[in-house]
Amino acid sequence: MGGGSVYGRRPAGSPGSAGWDGTAGPEEGCPRARPATRRVVLAALGGVLITATAAAAVAVTGGGHPSAGGAGRGPAAGGAASGGAAAPPRRARTASRQERARPPVATRGRGAAAEPVYYIDDGPMTVALTIDDGPSPLYTPQVLRVLEEHGVIATFSMVGQNVACYPQVAREVASAGHLIANHTWSHQDLAALPAAAMRDEVTRAAVEIHAATGQRPALFRAPYGAWSPALLDYCAAQGLTPLDWSVDPRDWARPGVTAIVQDILRTTRSGSIILEHDGGGDRSQTVAALKIVLPSLLGEGFRFRPA
Repeated sequence: MGGGSVYGRRPAGSPGSAGWDGTAGPEEGCPRARPATRRVVLAALGGVLITATAAAAVAVTGGGHPSAGGAGRGPAAGGAASGGAAAPPRRARTASRQERARPPVATRGRGAAAEPVYYIDDGPMTVALTIDDGPSPLYTPQVLRVLEEHGVIATFSMVGQNVACYPQVAREVASAGHLIANHTWSHQDLAALPAAAMRDEVTRAAVEIHAATGQRPALFRAPYGAWSPALLDYCAAQGLTPLDWSVDPRDWARPGVTAIVQDILRTTRSGSIILEHDGGGDRSQTVAALKIVLPSLLGEGFRFRPA
């Protein structure tokens, strides 16, 4: 893979490999997004242009995060889901964090973290829920309703092309108080791209997210968890926190609602960052699983905060 050794990992069968039904670009029927102009790039991201191209790499400054307070209650999420599941019996959990394989720690410049963030640190029984690959006009509203019903604030990692296609859905996420992370323009493996293309993927998405929501993402999630030294250096230069995950129930592969629920409840510990998806294909199983997982974790004493 290009750009040196990869700090993250692409698990076998992960999104982007055989069996994933997601698409890198807009969903079918979505009008092609227009490239960002030089003026739009400058206006959206503080007026600092550091290359000469229209979709240039720009200095992304962290904007104010939405409130992390619990959302009000609302109607239950709509949408059909296959394979309904009952929550497994509750059991005692330790406050220790889930262990996972990590690359060797390396020293990096500019005071940047040596590796992406796999866990949060906000006290015992605190976890983060992240929702990737949207916005989707079908599944994102359903996910929002489930989150609202249970008073959970999440982090949505958005693909720029989908934001360009469905800006109103992205605005609904921001208006509900959720945090938005940059998940590239077209969901490519950035570790395999030339440096200029890698920067363009990050900055075009930042422009589109800001134009739609007014948020300047301070978090960046690499598709497939594919991190390279060049990408981590670019995140540091742009003031972006590289966000990974520690619980992956493989909902993108549609293993069934029961499998998704059991995986999350079995592996979630204090500090876990849970990965789920609202885009990239049929996410009805994810919606159904969240209806079970959220009240189960809340009932066990977990609390949610944005990543």
